[in-house]
Amino acid sequence: MKKLQNYVTGQWLEGKGEGVPMFDAITGELVALSDTEGLDFAEILQYGRTKGGEVLRKMTFQERGNMLKSLALYLTKRKASFYELSYRTGATKVDSWIDIEGGFGNLFANASLRKLFPNQPYHVEGDAIDLSRGGRFMAHHIMVPKRGVAIHINAFNFPVWGMLEKCAVNWMAGVPAVVKPATNTSFLTEAVVREIIASGILPEGALQLITGSARTILDTVESQDVVTFTGSATTGRLLKSHKRIIDEAVPFTMEADSLNASILGEDAVPGTPEFDLFIKEVRNEMTVKCGQKCTAIRRIIVPQNLIDDVQAALGKALDKITIGDPRLKEVRMGALVSKDQVTEVRERVQELAKTASIVYGDLDKIETIGADAKKGAFLAPILLREDQPFSNIAVHETEAFGPVSTIMPYKNLDEAITLAQMGKGSLVSSIATYDDKIAKEYVVNAASHHGRILVVNRDMAKESTGHGSPLPYLVHGGPGRAGGGEEMGGMRGIKHYLQRTAIQGSPTTLTEITGIYQQNAKYKEAEQHPFKYHWEDIQPGMSMKTHNRTFTDTDIINFSNLTWDHFYAHTDITSLDGSIFEKRTAHGYFIISAAAGLFVYPNKGPVSANYGLEECRFLRPLYHNDTIYVRLTCKQKVDRDVASAEHPSGIVKWYAEIFDANNDEKVAFATVLTMVQKKQEVFVEMTEDKINACLSALKEDMKPKWGIMTPQHMVEHLEYTYKIASGEIQDFEIATPSTILDKVHNSLWNYDKFPKNSQFPQLEKDTLEPLKHPDLATAIEKFKAQREKYIAFFKENPEAKLKNLVFGELNKYESYLLERKHLNHHFEQFGLL
Repeated sequence: MKKLQNYVTGQWLEGKGEGVPMFDAITGELVALSDTEGLDFAEILQYGRTKGGEVLRKMTFQERGNMLKSLALYLTKRKASFYELSYRTGATKVDSWIDIEGGFGNLFANASLRKLFPNQPYHVEGDAIDLSRGGRFMAHHIMVPKRGVAIHINAFNFPVWGMLEKCAVNWMAGVPAVVKPATNTSFLTEAVVREIIASGILPEGALQLITGSARTILDTVESQDVVTFTGSATTGRLLKSHKRIIDEAVPFTMEADSLNASILGEDAVPGTPEFDLFIKEVRNEMTVKCGQKCTAIRRIIVPQNLIDDVQAALGKALDKITIGDPRLKEVRMGALVSKDQVTEVRERVQELAKTASIVYGDLDKIETIGADAKKGAFLAPILLREDQPFSNIAVHETEAFGPVSTIMPYKNLDEAITLAQMGKGSLVSSIATYDDKIAKEYVVNAASHHGRILVVNRDMAKESTGHGSPLPYLVHGGPGRAGGGEEMGGMRGIKHYLQRTAIQGSPTTLTEITGIYQQNAKYKEAEQHPFKYHWEDIQPGMSMKTHNRTFTDTDIINFSNLTWDHFYAHTDITSLDGSIFEKRTAHGYFIISAAAGLFVYPNKGPVSANYGLEECRFLRPLYHNDTIYVRLTCKQKVDRDVASAEHPSGIVKWYAEIFDANNDEKVAFATVLTMVQKKQEVFVEMTEDKINACLSALKEDMKPKWGIMTPQHMVEHLEYTYKIASGEIQDFEIATPSTILDKVHNSLWNYDKFPKNSQFPQLEKDTLEPLKHPDLATAIEKFKAQREKYIAFFKENPEAKLKNLVFGELNKYESYLLERKHLNHHFEQFGLL
């Protein structure tokens, strides 16, 4: 029988024992064996800390984010094979989509967070703090990657999402991971990890996988490691109290199953959209993943006068749930993960039924479609009713981790809040109400006991992700029984794997450490105007001082007339008595505009656009006849993604200080953002001399570095594309699908090379077209003549747009971009560049 392998210390290894069997939840058939016997967990953890950690820590947040994005795209293209395995865990297609594509989505979401971090390996948090009156001693906080490994001990219910929602966060922080999935479903986790490793996208050591028992893995954890656990509260508390965790003060995040509650507002009576939404939400949470969700609704808290209505409506909704083989379209609910889990859930239901009544479903009866109920781990949805929830507390303490929930009454909102709190902490609660006063009262008073609260109403229903859906940008965790931990949460989650350190020193020193210019730091005088530099060449602290400008009375009046800003301080000097103003006062925005006039470089250059203002302060009024100058200093650089029709660029934040020229007093300041182009250092410019030099070096017997073209085929191909570019050939349809045409078109503007072996639409794959010219020399002459026609066409028609087979309509400049990329591609193919 197949044994799952463990990916550790850079290799796939089988355990040396007999292995633990894993079974198909639908058919009961043996799927694989799990075995970790013989693995050295201390060696595995140390390998992650060194091999993977050293590489990840040196990467910038931008590089890590792009790595996650590439991995998400890679896995998405291979998702079909994962669905087949997911069905064997008992999951339906919808269940599998949540697990598989939800996991990939987590990679995408965390990848996008790179935009919120600096373009360096560590983060600078918050604002600088002045520790001295003179401004020469200050402090800041930086956050650097921990030098340990993230150890993820995951539950069985989400073998893909459970891994990726955690790993995405620690990878973004620059920390490697060792993943220990639950044995029951680890065969699906292993399949995904195999693809991740095969992709080569992650640095070696960034991910290790242990597919079976790892009882001693915590014995060698160190203070720089982080442990996360998802599973039962009992097991979580046991692991959290491990002597090594305590001795080394290892951060331990626990996300435990909890008795999540959903409340029906008193206004949400039958016939309202909120009542219907509530019923739908409860049914979904009972049946999606067979109720095997840490966020599923276990307690249904409803007004006592509506309990019968809710019970009847839920019964009708559950009647529509079909159970069986999850591969069948007509099946709405699959199986629990194993027969052991069925036994566990049945026992918990029997405990609850000592005081509560089973009002829907039967533990001993089940009808299945396309599957044998006796062979699979099937269980029908069970709805209980507890009429005395304040005295019968089992419903607040006992969780049946399956398609089970209990309905209970409340008299008023205070009672509903108390009942929700009696669960002693949960991951999520929800309330269905269209009364925002009820919503506020519940949220404010229940928030202390829940990690997340969803307010359900008709306005948000179509776009809501639902009660049970944790989201990458929100914290996932909860107090008390839920474990007291937090996962995900956007930047918050990433910071969990970073060490926050306060740093103190001079503004100049802290500028160098943080990569952000700090006030009162020494300026680095620019050798030329800062707007002449490309993004790569601008550094924090780079600065220039402008010449002076004097404000006149006419300037202020004209600005009022231009903007229609006729505030009395600018226009009515007879009304200044009792105000803070002494004379006609310059508008604040005129001061900023005048400052821009002083520091902006007028000629075309790398600075491509004004991106906005982040802060702006006016420290005292400026009057007519006052004279100012500006000190412009690079404060910070922020990388950015470019997907539209523009060249790669980054954002530069400029600290603009405005001074009174008479006494050098700072009177205003602003942080101005500009979009600055990056250098183009990938492609050789295709001048006529360069093209001639390349063609002169081209010989008939040259072999390509890739592809099957001969030198003459390459030249004739280029000649043909110049016929398209000059308008000589336009009787064709654009081959690129319209759904991606904009993306493909915009790629001309980036600095990425064409992929090797790119397929030209009109050429048959792996087949050479018949040659059109007698020899290479003739082909080169024809190529040059056709290029002259291309140049002449746009000289005579500078505003023209012509179709291209791949990139759609191109103007003159875009045709130049295509020519540069295309010639570089083929000249490099034959070693001419």
